[in-house]
Amino acid sequence: MIFVVSEISVFKEVFCMELEKIVEILEQIAPLELADDFDRGKIGLILGLKNDIEKIAVALDANLYVLKKAAEMRADLLITHHTLIFHPINKISKSLASSLKLAFENGISLYAMHTNYDREREGINYALAVKIGLKNCETVEIGRIGEVEPCSSAELASHISKCLQTPVVYAGEREGIRKVMVIGGSGFKSEFLEIGRANRIDAFISSELKHEVLRAYEDICMIDATHYATESPGMEALCLRLCELLEIEAEFIEQPSRLRTIDRT
Repeated sequence: MIFVVSEISVFKEVFCMELEKIVEILEQIAPLELADDFDRGKIGLILGLKNDIEKIAVALDANLYVLKKAAEMRADLLITHHTLIFHPINKISKSLASSLKLAFENGISLYAMHTNYDREREGINYALAVKIGLKNCETVEIGRIGEVEPCSSAELASHISKCLQTPVVYAGEREGIRKVMVIGGSGFKSEFLEIGRANRIDAFISSELKHEVLRAYEDICMIDATHYATESPGMEALCLRLCELLEIEAEFIEQPSRLRTIDRT
């Protein structure tokens, strides 16, 4: 008796979308006209290589590490907050050349959404406020102001460090902190701090805290939670949003922090 086993091939249905359609959706989420003037011409579709997109990668930066990960996951489009080339260049560094080579060889298109996504209603600063658990939030300029349970500066700094999984530094010992303002990225600027002061905030959370700012705003507790950690929640939230909006796969690329702390004791 002869048994014949038939071969059954299992095909996974692959969905794809046109790049132009995805760009249209991204610009509905964060219109280009919301961007600051210095972002003009530096955001949106930076490199368009493929028309049919089957997989999207989302990250904060379009650096070599991220592009390698995007290539490994066979992404056709990489969406980032920071563009690959921000300032005009006359010379191409080895790092930039390697990044461009990876993008071209793997057919990875690049799209950047920077200050337009900062200002978007559910953008960078909304996601940061949600991540650290601010309540009763309101929008001010590009930031968010909300409330926390009354706590000390040290307690708030510890909470932020745990929520964002990052080292933090803080200045301004205070008790009974309740009203908090957040701005992802390099937000320790007078124009934003004055808005916070006018709204009688107790604490301000951002990154890239400078000495002159420490001297000028001694009445406010300031917590530096790093540029990456204050902005990456917004890009992770965008990735989840795209998974809901699109029929294709989107995956967030987390970049390990290079920051380390040393115990003074």
